[in-house]
Amino acid sequence: MKIHVCGEGLVDLVPVAPGPLHDLTPALGGGPFNVAIAAARQGADVAFQSRLSTDGFGNTLVARLRDEGVDTTYVQRGEEPTTLAVTSLAGDRSASYTFYIEGTADRLVEPVYAPADIACFGTVSLALEPGASRYAELLKQFSRRGTMVALDPNIRPFYATDEHRAFLKSLFPFVTLLKLSDDEVNFLGEDALKHVPVVVTTLGGDGLAVKTSRAEVHVPPVRTNVADTIGAGDTIMGTLLAEITRRELRAPDLQELTVAEWRDILTFAAGAASVTVSRRGANPPTRAEVQQKIAAAR
Repeated sequence: MKIHVCGEGLVDLVPVAPGPLHDLTPALGGGPFNVAIAAARQGADVAFQSRLSTDGFGNTLVARLRDEGVDTTYVQRGEEPTTLAVTSLAGDRSASYTFYIEGTADRLVEPVYAPADIACFGTVSLALEPGASRYAELLKQFSRRGTMVALDPNIRPFYATDEHRAFLKSLFPFVTLLKLSDDEVNFLGEDALKHVPVVVTTLGGDGLAVKTSRAEVHVPPVRTNVADTIGAGDTIMGTLLAEITRRELRAPDLQELTVAEWRDILTFAAGAASVTVSRRGANPPTRAEVQQKIAAAR
């Protein structure tokens, strides 16, 4: 089964410690970029579609994707600069971001359809025009052709607007799997989520939950020492997609999974996130690392 991840790749500038004026270290990132790598490291067949700069950062993003075994056939290139996300770390190592996005390459993407079993969208690429509307049309095209569509809105303050809320809700009829934080549930409203067959919610220190027409499951987090939370949600999404393909599940199958099956999947995703947050920056684990982490936590 093939996963096709659509969206931005960017560079996070990550402080070496909490506080406003620490040295910043470049780290490759962007929600969709991280999802693609997380799924690939777990053994999934992954393609990435985006528009990346031909600057040094963009070249490094492309090289990393290839090194991770991600198919870059659908990566477009442009002379515009790479998007930057300056990260701030709070005392509890949770991350917030300030984005430098004007005139950057990724928002000028001209996406194209490619055969896939799962198509995944989300984050900044769905908030910046003209790319956002173009990705939305591609999302609908995937859905109409029978592809399972996964969506991770990953809402940031600069696009937490009424307009963006309405835009996301317009996509829900085409989405099978929606991943949200508990804050994003509040932003979108629980009534809107009834239009999506499978909703996975990340609950921070309280773990993960899923709701389908057949099952409601909650699993606790896998305990670990936290370096920072960068890439945790992306790791969860990548792991969910990898587990879906490993089990060869189609869209209708997700609603038929039992409580026990969902508990296994969510526990594995929580274990993957626990490895990521134990390391600086977005650095998702391999499947073997997740298995080791979960076994050690028991």
